[in-house]
Amino acid sequence: MEFTPVFAVAAKEFRDRIRNRWVLAVALVFTVFSLVIAYFGSAQQGQVGFRSIEITIASLVSLVIYLIPLIALLLGFDAVVGERERGSLDLLLALPITRGELLLGKYLGLAMALTLSTLAGFGLVAVVLWRHMGGGALLHYGGFMASSVLLGLAFLSLAVLLSVFARDRTRASGLAITVWFFFVLVFDLLLLGLLVTTGEYFPGDTFSWLLMLNPADVFRILNIFSLDDVRTLYGLASVVPTTLGSPLVMGGVMLIWIVLPLILAKWRFKP
Repeated sequence: MEFTPVFAVAAKEFRDRIRNRWVLAVALVFTVFSLVIAYFGSAQQGQVGFRSIEITIASLVSLVIYLIPLIALLLGFDAVVGERERGSLDLLLALPITRGELLLGKYLGLAMALTLSTLAGFGLVAVVLWRHMGGGALLHYGGFMASSVLLGLAFLSLAVLLSVFARDRTRASGLAITVWFFFVLVFDLLLLGLLVTTGEYFPGDTFSWLLMLNPADVFRILNIFSLDDVRTLYGLASVVPTTLGSPLVMGGVMLIWIVLPLILAKWRFKP
């Protein structure tokens, strides 16, 4: 694989997102929502304001799980099928570039745009938190930002995979919404129903390993086990073993969610 054409495609995709102000728009969305949730995160306890970093992260985790997967899927669902519908895919493949290089270049360009918007949006909030909570809180908040980027990249990989399999943009967009609905809303309900119908019995750590089948749950666990108070706010500390709560283990699982869909997409995206 030659990386020169990969970087050329990636740079074009990134410039297109900068030119149409996509990065700026998403960064503003992240900033506004994050500031509102961080400030009013303790409203249900009758308190408002920037309080502890634990409460702030616990509040922002819910935002990220709903928002970032949706943005990533909408960003990448037409990466390949859109080029096919516009008739530009054959023209691109007529250039000295392989299908694998084209696919990787598109993913990297979209990934850079998504990463920049995520870091820019949450980075502005970090400045506010530093002024109210001190520099020590930024270490944990930095880990939260890094895990948010990984979550976005995982769902972007799924979006690219859907774009390769779909026959047209309409079906690709429908599949993207279905994937978001399943992983963000339905998956945990299915596990909960399975837990109830089986009498709350799972052999060994089966339930914990089933959570690894959802990148949103991996992200949740990664942030729950980073701080003791956050772990208490959620109820998963009693069902997830400490070994799976390791940031290195969860980070590795998230990397699998990033790489595996891309491998499947490359396999499917063949002559």
